[in-house]
Amino acid sequence: MLDTSLKISFPGKLVFGNGTLLQLADDLVQLKSKKVFITTIEPLKPAIYEFLEKLTQNKVEVLSDTSIVQEPTFSDFERLMTKVRPFDPDLVIGIGGGSVLDIAKLVAAQLGNAQKLSDYVGINLLKGRGRKLVCVPATSGTGSEVSPNAILVDDADNQKKGIISPFLVPDIVYVDPLLTLSVPASITAATGLDALTHCLEAYTNKFSQSFIDIYAYEGMRLIAGNIINAVEDGNHIGAREKVAMGSLLGGFCLGPVNTAGVHALSYPLGSMFHLAHGLSNALLLPYVMEYNIPAATKKYAEVAMALGCERRGSDEETALAGVQRVRDLVKACGIPATLKEVNVPLSAIPQMAADAMKIQRLLKNNPRLIEEKDAIEIYKAAY
Repeated sequence: MLDTSLKISFPGKLVFGNGTLLQLADDLVQLKSKKVFITTIEPLKPAIYEFLEKLTQNKVEVLSDTSIVQEPTFSDFERLMTKVRPFDPDLVIGIGGGSVLDIAKLVAAQLGNAQKLSDYVGINLLKGRGRKLVCVPATSGTGSEVSPNAILVDDADNQKKGIISPFLVPDIVYVDPLLTLSVPASITAATGLDALTHCLEAYTNKFSQSFIDIYAYEGMRLIAGNIINAVEDGNHIGAREKVAMGSLLGGFCLGPVNTAGVHALSYPLGSMFHLAHGLSNALLLPYVMEYNIPAATKKYAEVAMALGCERRGSDEETALAGVQRVRDLVKACGIPATLKEVNVPLSAIPQMAADAMKIQRLLKNNPRLIEEKDAIEIYKAAY
């Protein structure tokens, strides 16, 4: 019997709006924060300079780090902790993309914690978090700012491992779409289509929830209707704002419902070929959609309409139009459409399929069973 209970953890405070980052400094002063650790990326420093100045003026001691520039590993995390532990902040802030936010969440969880990271890799194994946590996304894609998830690459086997816990949901979230203006077109495209995948996989999930469907449907509508403008004109504030909202809504889908086959099959592309997470998802999305339609035809027809398609003669025709709409979005955004285009060799497919089978925490959510032989056929179709 399927577990249909709804469990969702919202951040304690959520602020969404252009130019709102400066208000966060006032929040931190009100919280009487004395020592703040900030993990971010070098290109964002000009955009957050005024925010940092405001903290300094209010006698808040700040330690910052920009060492996380790609999907982080367990060893990246341990190296960072040797820097942060002696500083011992009372509050941790992540300002950046998903990797930066995931690291911030884990740093806040690890400080003052008797558990080691290896003790809480998995679902609901983290026993608590002793430091305040603030997340500020600077890309519109991962939804990590409101999700209970953090993903790290295990150096031992080069596999992505998930840490899932309500204690990883931040206390405060600020979504300032103006921070995304500096994001290059290629990253805007990949992260935006990743966010679309979060919404789409939640909506068609075996464990879908009517409450979450509201978020997922609106997220698909906002992203599909605005991602091309955001990619083609990075300074299009209206498009940036709508894609940021769609991404946020996708983030809310990740805790109670989570993703499914697309994400599971994309993991080996990251671990074996170091393809960016968003790119991997965007590339595989239409192929997994096509595979899944027989098992959830009505839901995929509704997806198509959220994506902007008109209803066709039947649910199946409408659903297939949705697949074509995704293909068109992928093409318009400049994302590769095949594994061959990203230099994945055909000979790697059996190993990729075997590795994907290890991600049962996501595969179990897929509306249609994906076994190893099925994964091989999906990868071949995507080749």
